[in-house]
Amino acid sequence: MSMNDALLPEYDREMGATRRVLELIPDLHLAWKPHEKSMSLAQLATHIAELPGWSPKILEQSMFELEPGAITRREAESRAAILEIFDRNVTAARLALAARTDPEYLSRWTFRKEGREIFTLPKAAVIRSMVMNHMVHHRGQLTVYLRQLGIPLPPLYGPTADEAA
Repeated sequence: MSMNDALLPEYDREMGATRRVLELIPDLHLAWKPHEKSMSLAQLATHIAELPGWSPKILEQSMFELEPGAITRREAESRAAILEIFDRNVTAARLALAARTDPEYLSRWTFRKEGREIFTLPKAAVIRSMVMNHMVHHRGQLTVYLRQLGIPLPPLYGPTADEAA
C-alpha cells in the first residue's frame, strides 16, 4: 500500500465534510464573534478555506520559516468567496498529493520560527497534522459558531442533535 492509498481517502473525506460545514455560513453574520478574543466567522472560515493550500507548498519545499508579523487574518467577503478559495485550494492540493511518491512523502520538512527550529517531520506527517488535523480543529470551532447562531449542523462522523432521532 502506498502513502497515497492511505492518505487520499482520508483527505477526500475530510475535505467533503469541511465543505458541507462551510456551505452553511450565513453572509449576514460574517463579522460575528463568540468572544472578543475569537476570530470573526469570516476570519475563521477563510483560514479553514486556505489550509488545504498549504499542501503543495509543504510538498514542494523542505522548510518553512515564519517571520515576525507574517501571520495576517484574511477575511473573505462572502460564503461564495470562502467556498471559491476552499475549492481552488482543495483541487490544487489533491493534484499535488496524488502526484507524490512514497519517498517524497517520507522526506523531511522543517518548520522554523524566527530562526529557531520548531519541528522536523516527514512530509506525510506534516500534511496530516498541519493541514488536515489543523483544519478539523478549526472546523470544530466553526460548528460551535454555527450552533451559537442557531444553524443546524450536518452529520460529519455520525448523527447530530439536529437530525430526527
